[in-house]
Amino acid sequence: MKAARLYEYDPHMNVKLKIEDVVAPTITAPDEVIVRVGAAGLCRTDLHIIEGVWKPTMDPDGSLLPYIMGHENAGWVEEVGSGVRSVKRGDAVICHPFRSCGICLNCRHGEDMYCDNGQFPGLGMNGGFAEYFITSERSLIKLNANVTPIEVAPLADAGITAYRAAKRAAKLLRPGSYCVLLGIGGLGHIALQSLHAISGCRIIAVDREPAARVLAKDLGADFVLDGGPNVVEEVKAITGGGAHVVIDFVGELGVENICWKMVRKGGQLFVVGYGGAVNVPTAHLVIEEINIGGSLVGNFTELVELMELNADGKVKMHYTEYNLASINTALDDFKNRRFTGRGVIVP
Repeated sequence: MKAARLYEYDPHMNVKLKIEDVVAPTITAPDEVIVRVGAAGLCRTDLHIIEGVWKPTMDPDGSLLPYIMGHENAGWVEEVGSGVRSVKRGDAVICHPFRSCGICLNCRHGEDMYCDNGQFPGLGMNGGFAEYFITSERSLIKLNANVTPIEVAPLADAGITAYRAAKRAAKLLRPGSYCVLLGIGGLGHIALQSLHAISGCRIIAVDREPAARVLAKDLGADFVLDGGPNVVEEVKAITGGGAHVVIDFVGELGVENICWKMVRKGGQLFVVGYGGAVNVPTAHLVIEEINIGGSLVGNFTELVELMELNADGKVKMHYTEYNLASINTALDDFKNRRFTGRGVIVP
């Protein structure tokens, strides 16, 4: 099969993936499923993998290379293991990015992302920047008849990550409350739509890219800001002292130390983007009683919920399509924000 493989890490990203013919995956366990990839989303995590950010965690000795990335996958079932009953060859599916065991205590509690024995195709094992990849039956959700893989592939990770953050935020928001979304890219534009679907809050969208601000307005943001030097003051003026919830989809480039200043007393910051370091005076945490926490991907239930919102037309992915041979162009475009929404690779 054709696949795009990473051969080295480079913090400056001066490397290119190589398009090669490699051996296709084979079934080795009764619960495994081979998926013919219909589309695979580009994620900022892919950029961080290339930069070597994930090397200490997933590949400390460099033995994983050469390696196939791609963890936002949808396609069609090609082959199933002997124990698979819920899907068959030809079924259109979206693939939760995590292969969890279903047996450990975290899985029993429904938090598959905390699985003690989990695997992550595209992050530590070969993923979907290829014609085929292998996952588990547990990770698959059938697509509705009117949905195609290219329309939803990035929802597998970007989508449920944004939805999980929005769902957690919605529990803290009332009609008339304010929620700030920092970064209206692949995740932020999904969070915006999700909040509209499940919350009556007022949404303030912040992005420095004009095209992203246009998208935010088109998707119904109540206020759209350009992220200039006075953005904290602008948010406080709109909200009367600060937002009830702020969701940071950037997490670096200085944004990580602006976002918490937008939160009102007793408010919540969810950090979703990463790469930087949050530096908050402990006195501020105590006096303002703000809460800061991370938000990681989403569980299987949340992917099912998101797919229902998608089927109802309430949450749609905005994407730019690239073929597998153009994956290096796609990565460069992504790094330099030449498209809004998500980039999608079609083998």
